[in-house]
Amino acid sequence: MAVLWTPDLATGNATIDAEHKELFAAINRVMEACSKGQGRAVLEETIRFMESYVEKHFNHEEQLQQKCKYPDYVNHKKWHEGYKKVVAEIDAQIRKEGPSIALVGKVNAQIAGALATHIKTEDKKLAAFMKSQGVS
Repeated sequence: MAVLWTPDLATGNATIDAEHKELFAAINRVMEACSKGQGRAVLEETIRFMESYVEKHFNHEEQLQQKCKYPDYVNHKKWHEGYKKVVAEIDAQIRKEGPSIALVGKVNAQIAGALATHIKTEDKKLAAFMKSQGVS
């Protein structure tokens, strides 16, 4: 099932929102491929993209947090580190065992679901704080 970008995922920060949309597009490539019976083939490529892009996106977010002296920086960074670990674990599992339907399910639950929840809560708080500090 595709992960739809909906207005409740928008943080109001154009750069952060664009990067989030790119992550959702990658997840959706896997989900679309699954619906065509090609999920296993696309999973490996997508998880490697996610690992790289998540690193880039989180570094960018953390730089913005430091710039505006975000008071919850430590906890936000801790969540980022945990998320990167999950993505890396799934990548390692793919490398060891090969792509599987179970791993496609993990991507949907542990990567897509967790990201959407994080955006709706933590990233929205971050964007509101940045706006209050005049940082974009």
